[in-house]
Amino acid sequence: MAEVYDITATFTRKENMSYKVLIPSDITSAGKEYLKEHDCEITVLDDSSVENICRNVADADAILARTEDYPAEVFEAAKKLKVIGRYGSGVDNIDLEAARRHGVQICYTPFANANSVAEHTMMLILACAKNAVLQDKACRAGDFASRNRNRGFELEGKTLGLIGCGNIGRLVAKKAAYGFDMKVIGYDAYVDPAKIPDYIQLKDCEDDIYREADFISLHVPLVKDTRRMIGKAALDKMKTTAYVINCARGGVIDEEALYDAVSSGRIAGAGLDVFESEILDMGKPLDSESPLFTLEQIVVSPHNAALTIEACDRMGIHAAQGIVEVLTGRKPTWPVNY
Repeated sequence: MAEVYDITATFTRKENMSYKVLIPSDITSAGKEYLKEHDCEITVLDDSSVENICRNVADADAILARTEDYPAEVFEAAKKLKVIGRYGSGVDNIDLEAARRHGVQICYTPFANANSVAEHTMMLILACAKNAVLQDKACRAGDFASRNRNRGFELEGKTLGLIGCGNIGRLVAKKAAYGFDMKVIGYDAYVDPAKIPDYIQLKDCEDDIYREADFISLHVPLVKDTRRMIGKAALDKMKTTAYVINCARGGVIDEEALYDAVSSGRIAGAGLDVFESEILDMGKPLDSESPLFTLEQIVVSPHNAALTIEACDRMGIHAAQGIVEVLTGRKPTWPVNY
């Protein structure tokens, strides 16, 4: 069973108490209804720019945030802000130091989208292994002979290498090991080995993953140490038959180095749900003229791994729950410690 939690606490209403919650980018109704049921007035903006958030945040007690940016000026413009509930698991779009200085608690939803992202990761792995996109195009064009020219391969017995063995990484490992009989190896500099299930073989360094894995799946945040961690040096250590899968953050891959590696046959291909262009503008699409789009060996999706119907509802409810917990003086279930 997937490690997904649907914890919705019940709170006692306070007479004449109402909280103002700003939602710069709209969410599904589940999270908004949760807020309304717990004495919150919500304002949904139609412009999630920093400038517009600053114009509307002065009297907000809380923000339910998606991927828009929250630099220091947002916190400086907020007069009553007590909490930001992040609709997702990444907080690299929030200036955590500014939040700390202004006494704003950040909460997030680390389990809400984990299963959806893990499933999407497996989808990209399968798409690469079976040449799914290439065969789809060929079939639509009437080229049935493509089935003989572009054969796929089985996942059974192949090695999946995880860089990052947190909630999502462990779910990917479970699906790969039990669903497809893959061997799973992993590296994580910060994980407690006691939390690692027996179907993941921990390695001592990243290089072991690069050298041994048939698929290398990234499950790390975008921080100084992980930015462009998959560059020429890492790619040169991989098997020529290896694929890189990224449903984490675009900035952890050097896209120019990836293009060179795939186009030259240095590695076999990649599956990407996130792109470097999102580093400065979260959710910004990859330039349609990107060289990556010229390679049939690279399967792409528009940063939608977490955007299933179920995950969107869970993220909204869990983010709203964190907001209500903080506003009512309770310890948040999923705080970001900083």
